[in-house]
Amino acid sequence: MAGLLSLFQKKKAAPGLCSAVIVAAGSARRMEGIDKILAPLGELPVIVHTLYAFQDCPGVDEIVVVTREDLLVEISGLCKDYRLDKVTKVVVGGAERIHSVLAGLREVNPAAELIAIHDGARPLVSQEVLNEVVARGWATGAAAPAVPITDTIKREENGQTVETVDREQLRAVQTPQVFEAGLIRAALEKAVQDGESLTDDCAAVERLGMRVSLTAGSRENIKITTPFDLLLGEAILEGRARGV
Repeated sequence: MAGLLSLFQKKKAAPGLCSAVIVAAGSARRMEGIDKILAPLGELPVIVHTLYAFQDCPGVDEIVVVTREDLLVEISGLCKDYRLDKVTKVVVGGAERIHSVLAGLREVNPAAELIAIHDGARPLVSQEVLNEVVARGWATGAAAPAVPITDTIKREENGQTVETVDREQLRAVQTPQVFEAGLIRAALEKAVQDGESLTDDCAAVERLGMRVSLTAGSRENIKITTPFDLLLGEAILEGRARGV
């Protein structure tokens, strides 16, 4: 394992090809019948906002979208209609997120040296967040944006508080999470082999003993999970339009 990690911990001298895997294969169980990926946000569907962010990022060379089989034709059509020419493939994901990410990794350009993995339901990621995390990914081999926890965090048992957790060292990690291509493939394949069902790609890399560098995230980089998040997203778009 030490030999494997030393290989990935070498810093990249000059950026090469960076591919983005956009994971949009979830079932949206908490959206009260709304398909969050296709839900309107402002004048565009959520997934189109997400893809435009990566389309506009100069540090990303190609995009592979992973979605459900029933959305394959519709999302492919949206990519064509909105001229998202960085999207090279739209493919079907797996039963769990980890399998969907691996499905995307199998379809990226074989020459890609860096992989950015992003939630399709995070449509408001900024170019500042994208550029910083991609640059840190090239420098360290593993990077993710994060924001400090502002709420008081309690640990509970049986509906009662047990302790108050010190939030000073806690961070809420967002996407995109960016990795050296060989590292994230090895980490996810090892997790699947070990029967681990992970909701976070950083966790797969951490299981190999490698630390992930954290960059500045954004409160605006929300994940659309409930109908309320769509209202919040609309407010963020309105604020951006006013220059707030």
